[in-house]
Amino acid sequence: MEVSLRALHLVLFAVPLLAQRQAGELRLQVTDPAGMGLPARISILSQATDVRRTASADDGGRLVVRGLPFGPYRVHIDRPGFAPLSTLVEIRSEAPTERRLTLQVASVETALTVSDTGTLLDPERTGALFHAGPDTLAASPASSPARSVLELVNRHPGWLLEANGVLHPRGSEYDTQYVIDGIPVLDNRSPAFAPAFEAEELSAVRILTGGYPAEYGRKMGGVVELVTAREAVPGFHGKAVLQGGSFDTRSAFLQGQYAAGRAALDVSVQGALTDRFLDPPVEANFTNHGSSAGGSVRFQYDFGGRDRLRFYAHSKRTGFQVPNEWLQQQAGQRQDRTGEETMGQAAYQRVFSPRWLLDVRGMARTVGARLWSNRLSTPVEAEQDRGFREGYLAAGVSTAQGRHSLKFGAETALTRVREQFAYRITSLEFLEDDEPEPPAAFRFSGRKSGREHSAYAQDLVRLGRLTLNLGLRWDGYSLLVREQFLSPRLGAAWRLPRAALVLRASYDRAVTIPAIENLLLAGSVEAQRLAQWTIGLPLRPSRGHFYEIGFSKALPGGLRLDGSRYRRDLRNFADDDVFLNTGVSFPIAFDRARIEGVEARLELPRWRTLSGFVSWSNLVGTGTLPVTGGLFLERDAAALLASTARFPISQDQRNTVQARFRWELHPRLWAALGAWHNSGLPVEHEGDWEELDEAYGERVVSQVNFARGRVRPSHALDLSLGTALWRGEGRTAVLQADLLNLANRLNLVNFAGLFSGTALGAPRTVQVRFRLSF
Repeated sequence: MEVSLRALHLVLFAVPLLAQRQAGELRLQVTDPAGMGLPARISILSQATDVRRTASADDGGRLVVRGLPFGPYRVHIDRPGFAPLSTLVEIRSEAPTERRLTLQVASVETALTVSDTGTLLDPERTGALFHAGPDTLAASPASSPARSVLELVNRHPGWLLEANGVLHPRGSEYDTQYVIDGIPVLDNRSPAFAPAFEAEELSAVRILTGGYPAEYGRKMGGVVELVTAREAVPGFHGKAVLQGGSFDTRSAFLQGQYAAGRAALDVSVQGALTDRFLDPPVEANFTNHGSSAGGSVRFQYDFGGRDRLRFYAHSKRTGFQVPNEWLQQQAGQRQDRTGEETMGQAAYQRVFSPRWLLDVRGMARTVGARLWSNRLSTPVEAEQDRGFREGYLAAGVSTAQGRHSLKFGAETALTRVREQFAYRITSLEFLEDDEPEPPAAFRFSGRKSGREHSAYAQDLVRLGRLTLNLGLRWDGYSLLVREQFLSPRLGAAWRLPRAALVLRASYDRAVTIPAIENLLLAGSVEAQRLAQWTIGLPLRPSRGHFYEIGFSKALPGGLRLDGSRYRRDLRNFADDDVFLNTGVSFPIAFDRARIEGVEARLELPRWRTLSGFVSWSNLVGTGTLPVTGGLFLERDAAALLASTARFPISQDQRNTVQARFRWELHPRLWAALGAWHNSGLPVEHEGDWEELDEAYGERVVSQVNFARGRVRPSHALDLSLGTALWRGEGRTAVLQADLLNLANRLNLVNFAGLFSGTALGAPRTVQVRFRLSF
């Protein structure tokens, strides 16, 4: 059946708006001087939001472009016989932005040079915010299975990637909020905890570390927004990505989409195998095989421009071994873990008028994880079976009223948590020096239901050169404890056009609910009685005051410099305790903490054939004991847990540097060089050197500066080379090769800490990736 161009283009880009927050739609009407609609080629570009889109208006000159993150955009319109038109448009509300653009008849045929001039700075951004679009995602260097998104985020200032792919935003643990297609997911998304989202599944990533709008809550260390939706282009389209490399790593991703009329169906499957899934404690990389598999389906329907509906579901599973230390390998230990997730989402959107929009979203999901050990495990034989079910519902109303872009909303989440955990101590040496001696065996089983309710109001106010971002949020939390919170959000941005400078400042009253992984056990009286110096208090939400000042400056040559200075004061500071190198961790909370830092990022979005960035972060974090929660059996735990001393938090890394530059050597050939440097995390261990050498090896121990109490600095160089094997008629085939850690340097991430364990960075690694799009 033939479908009109108008219907096709009304659904073009329909899903991205339903699939993310802080994004709007642009409705264009292109006419001739007499007011008649004109079909035309339209390009929409922004350096600030990393967007580059091209589409065609229908026979009536209409085009609706959705899913545009808030920011400035350059719109280019081109039609033979008419003078090209280029104009700036700003998207500041989730309610539609309408523009009527008139083309003039050309007296002389002219060519339009498509550029993104005027979009380098976002003059109304009040906090630290970065974007990664489809081109950035596709050109990223290869990574191990389950880590592509984590490593992408880690290349931005303010983020630290610790052992086994755990992200830490500005010194926070267990405090990263993922927003998946507009719906928050608050559990730990590192490879050891849950099946991962890979970069191939995504069309955009949005990264925030400050100046949060009031619609974000419950996990406030940092926000990573993932958009899985793709443009609904008429016909059948898709892509296939194949990757292989070191450690017998193999992965595949296949995706297909069919769109006709107002409907589109998208299906994808993926799988991966590797012999280096986690970060091992020794160079030999014992027992480190891992695999993952999953699939997703998405259906979307546009009822005619006012009503839109989307359904999304996925099922994913991971299975992997826990890497052994030398003594565990000699004893014959084997520990296995699995993780799985099944998720379903539904979203409905109603456009009442160009000024009013209603958005309703819902989600249901189940998450599970297991650990089991053989009888030769040492020093403990552990087993675990935990999981939770979650239901989520949210509704929001957005409106644009003159200088004000307002949004009001409410959300509710219901959870049902289950936990089973047991251990048996198998090493007498582990017990001989402990006073009092922990039980030789322990078993815990628990179930609990929880609920969370929230409401918020926010307003983006434009007062000439001054922009204010005002918000207020209420949260009610009930699981192990019942608490309520009121959180004001304040942000301001002041633009200085002549200086090409934007100054900003923000304050966030932040609340972080306790991590759900092993929460029942960590807060139980049974676990606390294992160590007689604690009192078994349940874990409470963390409360913090976040302050930030910063700037964005346009420099000659298309460069942009972003800088931030921040401070975070927190009570009940959330962290975790890794249980004896099993990779299983238990949430804990320190009495309080102060985290201060400075960040900078120099970025060249595009300049001729060169693009790239350099980012730097400096962080100082100090925590104060005592600690609540966790499951501690180590012999040196008593002194730490009973203390009221101050200490550097486990993410207290003074200097972190990331850089990557890409050169287009030829329209079909490019090369990239990347580098990173970490100054080293704190070391908490107080044992004799002989034991350390025996457990981890001399080369690993040599990477610790015991006098300074820190891991020695680590760094690496990475090299990438890519070529377009085929390009044309909507089809591309790209081959990319990546050589990571070029010098094969031994890099130590964490070492033998009570709270962090031991982990090594990857040695020299080669990956080859083939991508076919059609």
